[in-house]
Amino acid sequence: MIPLFGPVPGGMEMMVILLIAVLLFGANKIPKLARSTGEAMGEFKKGRQEIEEELQEAQSEVDPTADTDAVGETDRARDTDTDTSEV
Repeated sequence: MIPLFGPVPGGMEMMVILLIAVLLFGANKIPKLARSTGEAMGEFKKGRQEIEEELQEAQSEVDPTADTDAVGETDRARDTDTDTSEV
């Protein structure tokens, strides 16, 4: 399996990324940044679930038997035509 965004950084690479983050944001702001990122991801997941539920409700509201009834009536009309032609 090929990763979508390239290889996942290992131990040393993660240390360098963490060091750069501390230098950019400061040690006090990193927990706040992580917390707000987690909250944003939670809101995104909740919104995605709501949209999926709405799509499922919309699909269940569509009556799939309506199309088969129209086909069934056409089949009955054909059966009646064939019955009269045989007689």
